[in-house]
Amino acid sequence: MTSLNIRMIRCLLICFGLILLGCSTPVSDFRVFQQSDGTIGVHAPKSANDAEAHAIGETQCQKLGKRTATLVDSRKTTNDRFPYSYSYLCR
Repeated sequence: MTSLNIRMIRCLLICFGLILLGCSTPVSDFRVFQQSDGTIGVHAPKSANDAEAHAIGETQCQKLGKRTATLVDSRKTTNDRFPYSYSYLCR
């Protein structure tokens, strides 16, 4: 292989790596999951407020094709990392 081919391969690998890095999902402090009854569960960190948790729940509902998220249940947990748990019903 010539040095030009090696440079082109390196350039392509670097470009591919940057594209993958740019498309990655950002790290979130929230944990979102779908419960067996169809509601969306959101585990929130200590620093979060109710509005932030609702926004996360609503975003997840929109991913499922629903428009809004209605709060069904909120409670404190014994988990130190995620002391608050919210349940939302998607409509």
